Parts: sequence; C-alpha cells; structure tokens
Amino acid sequence: MKPEQARNLAPWRSATWLTAAVALIAPFAAVAHGISDADKQRMLDGGYLQYVGLGATHMLTGYDHLLFLFGVVFFLTTFKDIARFVTAFTLGHCITLIFATFLQITWNYFLVDALIAISVIYKGFDNNGGFQKHFGIRSPNLLAVVFGFGLLHGFGLSTRLQQLPLGDDKSSILMRILSFNVGVEIGQIAALSAMVALLALWRKRPSFPRFSVLANMALVYAGALLLLTQLHGYQHDTDPNGFRFPAQEHRHEHEDMDIEKSTDTGRDEL
Repeated sequence: MKPEQARNLAPWRSATWLTAAVALIAPFAAVAHGISDADKQRMLDGGYLQYVGLGATHMLTGYDHLLFLFGVVFFLTTFKDIARFVTAFTLGHCITLIFATFLQITWNYFLVDALIAISVIYKGFDNNGGFQKHFGIRSPNLLAVVFGFGLLHGFGLSTRLQQLPLGDDKSSILMRILSFNVGVEIGQIAALSAMVALLALWRKRPSFPRFSVLANMALVYAGALLLLTQLHGYQHDTDPNGFRFPAQEHRHEHEDMDIEKSTDTGRDEL
C-alpha cells in the first residue's frame, strides 16, 4: 500500500477502533448503575463512609456521566472555563440528587438513563458543529445546556440511590444522601483530572485536529448504543413476558432440558 493511501485510511481505521470500543462499553454501562444486593447489605451494616465510597464508585463506573463530561471538557483549554462548566454540571446534579432522593421523587431508571444517553449524543453532535452544519443556527447556550443536563444526570443518580434502604429518620436519610453526593464529587474530580490531563497531552500532538471529529463521532455512537441498551432494558422491565420466551414459558423450557427429567430408556440396551 502506498504511503498516501495509508494516511487516507488511518482516520477510518481509528474510527473503527473507536466504534468497537464503544460497542464493548455499552453493555457494561447498562448495568454499571445498578445497586447490587451485596452493596445494599453493606450500606445497612456500615456507616456514612460506605455511602461516600459507593458514590465515588458509582461515578467512576457511570460511563454515561463520564462520556458526557468528556464531551464537555473536550475543547476547554483553560482552568477558568473548565471550572465554570464543571461547576454548572455539579450544581445541577447536586440539586436533583439531593432533593429528588429526599422527597422520594422517582421515575423508571431505564428511561432516565435513556435521556442521559441522549445528552451524550447531544454533546458529541454539538462538539462537531452539528447545529451550524445541519440547521444553520448557533449552538444553544452551552453553560445553560450543561446545567440542564446536570439536573438530568442528578435525577439519574437519585433513581439509583433510592434503590437503597435509606432509613426512616429524616436527619439520617439526609446525611446518607449527602455522603453519597460527596462520594460522587470525589469520583468526578478523579475522573476529570485524568480526562483533562490526557486531553492536554493529546492537544500537543498533530493527531488531535485530525481525530477530534472522530472522537466526538464516537461520543454520538456511544450515546446511541447506550440509548438502545436502556430502551431494551425498559422493555424487559415493563413487559418481561412480551418477548419470544415469556418468563413462565422460559422456565418450563429449562425444566424440560433437566437431565433428570429427560431419561431416554430406549438407549438402555444395545
């Protein structure tokens, strides 16, 4: 292959790798927000620090939150700008996380996470100048958009936190919510520090202008895969018997395959 042809194919190879990575991440993202039974028991047995740890872990494994933040800081180069936008996002998700949980306002978490996936699609689309290219208009105010999506992401965090037994005493409930929120912020700071450092190093390389469009296309693809995954989860959650093998029928299929119940006496003799 000629050098010129290799250079032309390089971006597409990179896009293929990015898409493959997104496809691998999406299924894990669908379950990353779940609160396991072990975590629930650990919360009951432990103190407020357990909620701090769970909040940090939840953010660091919350691929939809991390992808959105990656899109937010992708083109930000100064500490002042990063601080402004991250503060807007943090303020938004703190409001809904704390108040929605304390007031027990909830919704189907698959649908909330589907909307969060749309926020990832939006950020990749906006970063690539989608509004200017496809609609001939300026992008909506980014600070307001980031704050609005922060409210949405916080509601997503709240729906998951409400899966935990938070107790009956109002003050204890509030302290557990605040502890979880502190953990979320710790996880967010850790993730953002890594993102900003990697982006700062990448911007110094000649590949950044070439592949920045592909990176944001990958955000769009990631958001789309997350959206489909969450909608699929919602279908299973609301209508588990509406698929090819209804739950009861599926159980009978497994019972029919039980080796102890499938003795073939015709093979007992040669």
